[in-house]
Order: sequence, then structure tokens, then C-alpha cells
Amino acid sequence: MQNKIALITGANKGIGLETARQLGRQGITVLLGSRDAGRGALAEAQLKAEGIDGRALDLTVTDEGSIRAAAARVEQEFGRLDILVNNAGVLDYATETGPSTVTAASLRATFDTNFFGLVAVTQAFLPLLKKSEAGRIVNLSSILGSLTEHGDANSPIYPARLLGYDASKAAVNMFTVELAQELKGTAIKVNSAHPGWVKTDMGGPGAPLEIADGAKTSVALALLPPEGPSGGYFHLGVHLRW
Repeated sequence: MQNKIALITGANKGIGLETARQLGRQGITVLLGSRDAGRGALAEAQLKAEGIDGRALDLTVTDEGSIRAAAARVEQEFGRLDILVNNAGVLDYATETGPSTVTAASLRATFDTNFFGLVAVTQAFLPLLKKSEAGRIVNLSSILGSLTEHGDANSPIYPARLLGYDASKAAVNMFTVELAQELKGTAIKVNSAHPGWVKTDMGGPGAPLEIADGAKTSVALALLPPEGPSGGYFHLGVHLRW
């Protein structure tokens, strides 16, 4: 593991930082994508104090110039990328007023980060992932992106009405499926991860899972063996309903 290079977007806190920590404990060099340079530096210092090779990387997923610069830096310093964890995401509860009233501006803002940014980052780093012996792409989705769960009156998420967030994660799942199909026959594996309902700024203090548990699915998918799945949608090893 010691020669592997991993990039985690939105890695200065929460599930992203914990994902970097767990991968770093495996001897992997972790690049901490962060739109806030100060917070990225603090996260880097925190991991280094734990003996982890964490390195802050300025990366704003909604800024094409920032994405290009980050990819150029990784290419210059490492020449390849082994793991990409698209962790950055947003959920604005204040503007998620329901499908009949949510504004176009709210939908665009959510999709810009959760979907368009994720696609842009993946496309920019794909040439470097193709230089890896076994590239891994993990797209942070959510069970809230499952159409089947939303349509099942017995599902715990059936009452959820967060259209922007839910639809953006459904779009992420479609990207996962189609990219995995396009890359079939290569050494790259692409999967969607549902971290669970986690005690983060987004999940709130009432969530049942600790942050360490929320990172486990991403870490497992980032470390898949050659016989592992691609084009799937997982939570703690369980394939979710699309």
C-alpha cells in the first residue's frame, strides 16, 4: 500500500477526513482536496501528527480552473493517481422546500457540487487513474438517491422530500453505472458508496453512525481487490437497491 496515491475531495473534515485517515493508516499517501486552504492545512497537520502522509491540495470542485490546477500538480508530483474518492457534497436544508416549491437556483447549486463537480473532477483525473496498476473511483452517493427506495412505501426514506440532494445522488449513481461500463475491461473499478446516516455537520448529532463508521464503505471500495465489483451501489458490503 505504501506506494499508492489517493485523492479525497472535501477532505478537510467529516467523512472525507476520516476516509483519508483510514486510508493513510494503510500506508497510502492521501491528498486532502479542500476548497479552503486554511482548513486543508489544518487537516494535513492533524494527520501528520498521527503519522499519516496527508498532503493538502487546493481543490474546489465547482471551479474548472481549480480542478485543472490540482490535476496538473498531482501529475507533476506523482505521475499517476491510484484512488479517487469523490466525497465533496452539499445539502442545504433551508432551500430544500419540497418538489413543488424548490427553486431552480437551489437545484443548480446542489447539482453544481454533487454532480457536475464530481463528473468534472473524475474526468480531469481519469488520465492519471489510467496510469495506475489498479485505479479505484469511489463516488459518494446516498440511499436518498435510490428511486426504488423512494417508491417503496415501506422504506424508511419514503417520506424524504429533498429533491435537489436526492436527484443529484441519483445522477451520481447513473454516472457510476455508465462510467463502469465504459471502463469495463480495464483495471479501473467505479462504485457508488452510501456512507449511512452519520454524525457530521450534514447528518446532525442525532444520526446513528459515528464518523469512523461512515468512512468504512468508501475505504473498502477504494481498496477493492482485482476480483472486486465495479458499477455497484454499496453500504458496508451490502448492494443497495437502485
